[in-house]
Amino acid sequence: MIYRSSKKEADPNKKPKLSYWSKNKCHCPVCKKDFEREEMLSGSGRMIAGELTDELHRIFEPSAKYGQIYPLIYSIGACPKCHTALFWSDFKDIDDNATLNALLDDSERRKKAVNTMFPYYELTRERNLLDGAAMYYLALLSYEKVDLEYAPTLKRAIISLRLAWLCKDLEKAVPGHNYNFAADVFYRKAQFFYEQTLINETGRIETIAKVSNFGPDIDKNYGYDGVIYLNSLLEYKYGQTQDMQVRYKKLDANKRSIARIFGLGKSSKSKPGPLLEKSRDLYDKLTATLNEANIISVDDDEE
Repeated sequence: MIYRSSKKEADPNKKPKLSYWSKNKCHCPVCKKDFEREEMLSGSGRMIAGELTDELHRIFEPSAKYGQIYPLIYSIGACPKCHTALFWSDFKDIDDNATLNALLDDSERRKKAVNTMFPYYELTRERNLLDGAAMYYLALLSYEKVDLEYAPTLKRAIISLRLAWLCKDLEKAVPGHNYNFAADVFYRKAQFFYEQTLINETGRIETIAKVSNFGPDIDKNYGYDGVIYLNSLLEYKYGQTQDMQVRYKKLDANKRSIARIFGLGKSSKSKPGPLLEKSRDLYDKLTATLNEANIISVDDDEE
């Protein structure tokens, strides 16, 4: 007699699952429709943390079972009906009628724009890298219409930076489609929005107090110091070079901002260690650049 195991054998051709559809649908406050919410599964070796880049981006190593994963792409929700895309929590938090009406009126423009930038995307299937990038682009366009009460400038900064990362990933996955060029565009957008975030915050134009996680990635919240650091880093790496006098003035101001982070960080255990290390490295690079241009900062005189 032959006994067969009741345990179902694994299908060797079946693709390992990276995500699941939540039992709780997401309600879109713009078009008043519900849509499926996709969540990433964790554990079982899916997320193998690698290096942390100078942009505070966590690289995840591919695994033999799951291959390359992109956890970032699950942080944004996109309504397939009206093409409104937001951080998941904002689908509940944003209730300003003027904002919601503006988003509804702008839905066709967003749809056309994302079709041009990321053709062949889908909003209803299990998302892939291209779909995720398209959703982030939709979110960047969506937050254009969001009232300052909901801190859209900082969110657009984070989204632009993540879009640059995703475009770099797309270039590696499917080279030859100008995604590196797109990444450079989004890096420059991120630089603009990080700078504008600080201008708006210090000028009391737009508060970022309601933002619970400043990212910029999903693995750690680097807070307001992270915003200051990224503003300085992005200016150094992607800032304009047509007017060097203006550039050096900004770099000198950024150097002093970074120096203030160090002054607090050395005596505070609450400061994230990696941020201090990367800030120290950026400070040295800014110093070297300014020295080459014979720019003497106030901090140098005090030293």
